[in-house]
Amino acid sequence: MELISIVEALLFASQEPLGVPQMCAAVKETAKDILQSAAESAAGGEGALESPQIPEWVAPLAETTEEQVRAILDELIARYEAEKHAFTLVERANGWRIAARGEYAEWCRALYPGKKIQRLSQPALETLAIIAYRQPITKAGVEAVRGVSVDAMVQMLIDRGLVKIEGRADLPGRPLLYGTTEAFLDYFGVRSLDDMPNASELRRVKLPAADEQAAANSEQPHEQQLSLAPVAAAEEAVSETVSAEA
Repeated sequence: MELISIVEALLFASQEPLGVPQMCAAVKETAKDILQSAAESAAGGEGALESPQIPEWVAPLAETTEEQVRAILDELIARYEAEKHAFTLVERANGWRIAARGEYAEWCRALYPGKKIQRLSQPALETLAIIAYRQPITKAGVEAVRGVSVDAMVQMLIDRGLVKIEGRADLPGRPLLYGTTEAFLDYFGVRSLDDMPNASELRRVKLPAADEQAAANSEQPHEQQLSLAPVAAAEEAVSETVSAEA
């Protein structure tokens, strides 16, 4: 039995995504339990000849490292690709899991006829893109960029589990701050916010502030669309990364 087979078994057996530390701990603790059980049996007076015979490969597993597990995951992905399997390993915000490849998504959805994909509208995607790239952000901050009320959009995104309240801003009135959830990462198939398209560049783009909105509307009517351009481009890029699991 090899480490690669054990890691693969753990991934198949788990109902939830598994993190590398979890897999590493499971391997090490199990190996140590086997070794300890054998040692206790030997110390119990059963005799060396009658004590359990521990395979040579067990002891090294008690020293398994996270680097070894990560290397195993890469090896499994390469193996599944080379052998043309219909599934692969995907990493999400809360760990690794086995998932069907995207090209089989339509076939897999046949197993769940009652669940239809609820795609986000363009206004909802624009609102979500602004929150994702500029979180934590107030509702007024989002409205300053979009130029329209986003009450309904933000509430809908909260109801869908894609946006959550992060706290309150240190501003007059203590407005609520909004950010994305882990469900957002799963929906768009990214491991972290840093994996979003053009994340570092778009976070540096200057956007209108809430208190600048009136001046922007009266003096520079086209400023709003110019500022939204990079966000719209980001939204389009992010939309293309939606995983089959969405």
